[in-house]
Amino acid sequence: MEIWPGSAYPLGATYDGTGVNFALFSEVAERIELCLVDDEGVETRLDLPETDAFVWHGYVPYMQPGQRYGFRVHGPYEPENGHRCNPTKLLLDPYAKAIEGQPTTDQSLFSYTFGDENAATATPPNADDSLGNTMLSVVTNPFFDWGDDRPPRHSYHDSVIYEAHVKGMTQLHPDIPEEIRGTYAAMAHPATIDHLIALGITAVELMPVHQFVQDSHLVDRGLRNYWGYNTIGFLAPHNGYAANGERGQQVLEFKGMVKALHEAGIEVILDVVYNHTAEGNHMGPTLAFRGIDNANYYRLVDDDPSHYYDTTGTGNSLLMRSPHVLQLIMDSLRYWVTEMHVDGFRFDLAATLARQFHEVDKLSAFFDLIQQDPVVSQVKLIAEPWDVGDGGYQVGNFPPLWTEWNGKYRDEVRDYWRGEGGALGEFASRFTGSSDLYEHSGRKPIASINFVTAHDGFTLRDLVSYNEKRNDANGEGGNDGESHNRSWNCGAEGPTDDEQVLDLRARQQRNFMTTLLLSQGVPMVLHGDEMGRTQDGNNNGYCQDNEISWVDWDLDERQQQLLAFTQGLVALRKEHAVFRRRRFFAGSAEHGGESDFGDIAWLMPNAEHMDEQAWTDGLTKTLTVFLNGAAIPEPDKRGNPIVDDSFLVMFNAHDEALTFTIPDEEYGACWVPEINTAVHDVEVKQLEPGWQIQVDARSVVVLRAPREPLNHPVAGLAEGLPS
Repeated sequence: MEIWPGSAYPLGATYDGTGVNFALFSEVAERIELCLVDDEGVETRLDLPETDAFVWHGYVPYMQPGQRYGFRVHGPYEPENGHRCNPTKLLLDPYAKAIEGQPTTDQSLFSYTFGDENAATATPPNADDSLGNTMLSVVTNPFFDWGDDRPPRHSYHDSVIYEAHVKGMTQLHPDIPEEIRGTYAAMAHPATIDHLIALGITAVELMPVHQFVQDSHLVDRGLRNYWGYNTIGFLAPHNGYAANGERGQQVLEFKGMVKALHEAGIEVILDVVYNHTAEGNHMGPTLAFRGIDNANYYRLVDDDPSHYYDTTGTGNSLLMRSPHVLQLIMDSLRYWVTEMHVDGFRFDLAATLARQFHEVDKLSAFFDLIQQDPVVSQVKLIAEPWDVGDGGYQVGNFPPLWTEWNGKYRDEVRDYWRGEGGALGEFASRFTGSSDLYEHSGRKPIASINFVTAHDGFTLRDLVSYNEKRNDANGEGGNDGESHNRSWNCGAEGPTDDEQVLDLRARQQRNFMTTLLLSQGVPMVLHGDEMGRTQDGNNNGYCQDNEISWVDWDLDERQQQLLAFTQGLVALRKEHAVFRRRRFFAGSAEHGGESDFGDIAWLMPNAEHMDEQAWTDGLTKTLTVFLNGAAIPEPDKRGNPIVDDSFLVMFNAHDEALTFTIPDEEYGACWVPEINTAVHDVEVKQLEPGWQIQVDARSVVVLRAPREPLNHPVAGLAEGLPS
């Protein structure tokens, strides 16, 4: 078989219609073999003939898409110096755009002999050949008929994000054909898309779909890596979510999913894991990066390069000051935007990406590259602003281009609704966009991605049903998962037939949804929470690829009511700009509730302005927020002033009903009820300034002051509200 010199750019395997160019970076390599594997598993080896700037390359004429391949890298195996080249290990291409198979747990994948106490520095290395036990890279066809596909480009302030798992979202859906459930094709199925449209979300944030590896310790226990935070291929869609094959079909299927979601006006955001890889620590397998150029790809311990510096809790961290790591990440991001048409990224453990050396530096090279990149800088960029290393909690500290998962929002809102005493100003700040976290850096309310629940932790239903996690199914003796969940079981732990407890749990779910979807910032809903999904108290379903984690679409009456309620909330948010402002309010909790501009007012139940004692009294659990629809200091898309209805949002987290007074007519000439989380049907009638209304225990009441005087009842959300 011929191999020509080829080109050093682009990296990876590039099909041009008449052949394939292969290019692989390795500074430490002395020789690299391109290994072609046929359908019978027979290997043909070709030396890459040329090297430019440490990029080894060659061109194989007449080769077609679907060809399986890997690399064998000859070079030093010196663990004490950080080098782990071992040509007996067939290695994945870091730039592979499709990957076939999963690795086994065979000893041939490791560079030491099982049971060796000196695994980190064992020499000579294990010489077992890993072919047949490892994954294979696949040459792909880059051509796809995108038609007139266009990104929906929803503004952040108009966005409602839906965190979803490709398999978990679709595996049990009765209207999706069984043969495609749990796949990209299932996410593109009309049954899935119709649900998303009816809910009113604007973007799905897909949990990891980069090619990931099944952890051997989970497989040995009969479990699986369900979440997928164990990436090995940063340009390859995960083959386990493909309905039609692994020889490049997963790429076409993923593109078809994106195209279908775009046609429905729904953006696709990817949860990406660039902080570490699936190779783990020195005890892990040699699958790709470790054997290609270990010291260039991974952060090693300074005084002991045979071990890995770990700020992710997974065994390794990528070396963010390496130009080749940065190039890989940027090439990957651009590929997913330009070739796969995705609309944004959520960066897992993003604080690790900011560790150019050891400290977290938001001005590190990674953020500089993002800032100046004409492609990546224009899509949605969401940080999970923490890692497990020193100084890793960085909520509020990312650069202006970025938005962040607001962990403080989650914590404060949970504490408020479970009745935890504390300063009410914290809750008020989270509800109005967390200006204390983001305004200092010139960012707007949209910097805050608000969430109450996410994949990691209790579902919303479990949050109001369990005080303690129930993780026995994970096989770790209940030692895994967060123990401080800020949850409250409403009077009974877990399943119960007590109707009062069940009613309270349903009300609490509505309270959380109402708070989330009416808060300033960008709301994120966890898939299934709108339908009361439960994981039976498991708050760490990372290894539960089964009914524990999958969405159950067989809904009882309470679940159907919650779904309808959530749909109504999303519609209310969409209809009223006052809930999704681009700028912070002039009045905040730190200002004692006063606003000279009049855009917001903070009131006690008696309609008087909040005083210092009310803000700081840890026993205070009530608050009325006035949102002035006539004082929105921003134009619409055409430059016209935005004028909206005004709203009163009355919060009562006490365990007893309280009387609230509607403020005088300067706030609104008349009011109509929109939401009452405590009752099944909101009584639709015109309410006058100065009237008193009862806000039931642990509930929210939302009143609207129409811009035009009412001559007849207005239904709004008043019909069909669940109890």
